[in-house]
Amino acid sequence: MEALRRYGLLDTSPEQSFDDFAALASQICGTPIALVSLLDADRQWFKAKIGLEVSETPREQAFCAYSILSDRLTIVEDATEDARFAGNPLVTSDPYIRFYAGAPLIDSGGSALGTLCVIDRKPRKLAEGQLRALEMLARQVVKHCEMRSVAAELAAALTEVKTLRGLLPICSHCKSIKNDEGYWRSVEQYLSVQTDADFSHGICPKCLEVHYPEVHRRLLAEGKP
Repeated sequence: MEALRRYGLLDTSPEQSFDDFAALASQICGTPIALVSLLDADRQWFKAKIGLEVSETPREQAFCAYSILSDRLTIVEDATEDARFAGNPLVTSDPYIRFYAGAPLIDSGGSALGTLCVIDRKPRKLAEGQLRALEMLARQVVKHCEMRSVAAELAAALTEVKTLRGLLPICSHCKSIKNDEGYWRSVEQYLSVQTDADFSHGICPKCLEVHYPEVHRRLLAEGKP
């Protein structure tokens, strides 16, 4: 649940990229329904959906709640003959699920976020190639989620960066900088206010030679820059 929330996908608007994954899964597997399903605490919510109008269902009814318990495909060829699902409202009423195949969406940290699943209203089987393709698509969905998350983090970080623009009045002798209020501040003071940078202090080789010549000569003798 913590991992799912970090991705910031729940209750977001439809996105073409996720819709494309669902559409590809539907086309490859020849099913009328395909979903990118995310498992929240008490619901499954569909980031993308093909052939289904509702945007979520209760978690206790979700086939995907079983699928995320494994790192392999979950396949139900006829839900009416499966003790886990025969009495499920999604089987006994609309959308009358009979066939289900779900590939878990497991991120690089090992967290199961949901599934990429295909559904049919009649019993059926998928060919081996279709099953492997569903697994491959699921891995690509996860990669897309991770890249989307990284991009969002970078965008947020950029909005927090304070940049310095324009001319900075700087003292020719002590190198203090005049701020917007007209007060002179040291470079460290000025930058600490204008940026999030931290400081450490050292002495450059040129200043070391001018102000501490003995130390400079000793370091040179020791072969240190």
